[in-house]
Amino acid sequence: MGNRLGLLLISLTLLTSTLKAQPGDLNREITLEQAIEMALANNPQINRAILAIDDADELLNLARAEVYPDITSSINYTRNIEIPVQFLPAEIFGGPAGTLTPVQFGTDNNWQGGFSVAQNLFKGEAIVALKSSAVFKKVQEENYRSASQQIITQARIAYYAVLAAQEQLRLANAQIERLETNLKENEARAKAGIVDDYAVLQLKVQLSNQKPQQIEAKYAVDEAYRNLNIVMGLPVKFSYKVKGSLNEFDILSETASQPENTHLKNIDRMNPYSFSSSTIDSALLTENRGDIRVAEANLRLQDKQIRAEKSRFLPTLTASYNLQWSAAEAGSPDFFQDAKRFQTLGVNLSLPLFQGFSRMANLERAQIQYKDIEEQKRMAILMAQNEVASASEELDKIFETASARKQALEQASIGYDRAKKRLENGLGSQLELTEAEIQVREAEVNYAIMVFNYLTAKANYDMATGMVPFVDTTN
Repeated sequence: MGNRLGLLLISLTLLTSTLKAQPGDLNREITLEQAIEMALANNPQINRAILAIDDADELLNLARAEVYPDITSSINYTRNIEIPVQFLPAEIFGGPAGTLTPVQFGTDNNWQGGFSVAQNLFKGEAIVALKSSAVFKKVQEENYRSASQQIITQARIAYYAVLAAQEQLRLANAQIERLETNLKENEARAKAGIVDDYAVLQLKVQLSNQKPQQIEAKYAVDEAYRNLNIVMGLPVKFSYKVKGSLNEFDILSETASQPENTHLKNIDRMNPYSFSSSTIDSALLTENRGDIRVAEANLRLQDKQIRAEKSRFLPTLTASYNLQWSAAEAGSPDFFQDAKRFQTLGVNLSLPLFQGFSRMANLERAQIQYKDIEEQKRMAILMAQNEVASASEELDKIFETASARKQALEQASIGYDRAKKRLENGLGSQLELTEAEIQVREAEVNYAIMVFNYLTAKANYDMATGMVPFVDTTN
């Protein structure tokens, strides 16, 4: 419950500060932390989990009602338009034998009212239901925590996908700008007779091939924003910008090299990853993983269900008390005139003896379901261990190639500058410059993909270990 309240307070505070701009304002810029908080505040899955907790509170109230007394009051008035008649032997009244005489029983007006109280003195099902309701609420709270972990992870990955799509678009635009610049320069050289028209044609072909990729990149950005909006629970047309740059993100550094990436690095460092750490602590997984904790809570709930089934073999003891007033009057009614009071106190003990083996079958089914949940938990632990191992291997692979990717990007940029100068000085060829352009773009794309893969793998690693930012970790 503490996690739930904390998440809600943070969500509402950050959501208010983020959405001060009017809808459709493209100058609005949000950070990853703000995207996560908006997802926690608006995502339907989170809201449903909160409603489930509220519903569990009401179920707890229903269970308490079984141990509270049941107090009712009633009042009844009957007006006999015609007093009922009974036929009695006439000889009772001195009449001839074998005949019947009609006799009226009752009065014109009858009143009865009072109170009744029923109290369960012992009812095993009610006691178990009360304890089960508290456990059921705990299950819903664990579901809420698990849903929060999932939504935060989805928000992180969707946010990174937007950055990746924007980086692809930026690289496509940069490539087109390079090609257009080279095209203008080569057209001038062709007019001067320095290069032939074939070199110009080559650049035009490259430019024509690049423009469809630019268009595809634009649509990919729009789709990535829509996916992020869905995770945040916002309208798909809601406009804003995300903050951050994958091209400037250094996964090997513990701090952000650029201020715009500080928020990305802060969240990334909330659950630090140790390179080549092969140890998978099952105890920590059981303690932190949302799905495993939900399975553990379901085990406790099913144990209560088994006890509830066993309680049906026990007797039920109830007590009742009645306090009533009754009155009768002929002629015009005068309510409860000359009423008489009476009271009753009763105790009832009931013991079910035989119900066609249904109770035993229900008990065995509950025990089977308990074993089934145990198997679900065991499977969840195995899956968690595999997810942690897979995420760790992915991170290790990225760390091992990060230095080479970064070096390749730097070398490709240097190579492109040299190829361009060689061509300008008449020492190189258009083919050399084209190859250098391809190498630069490939290095830039590979580096951006590496950073995206790292951030995504890190989000999956946090989810796999159950140490998700804002749920189990803090700044």
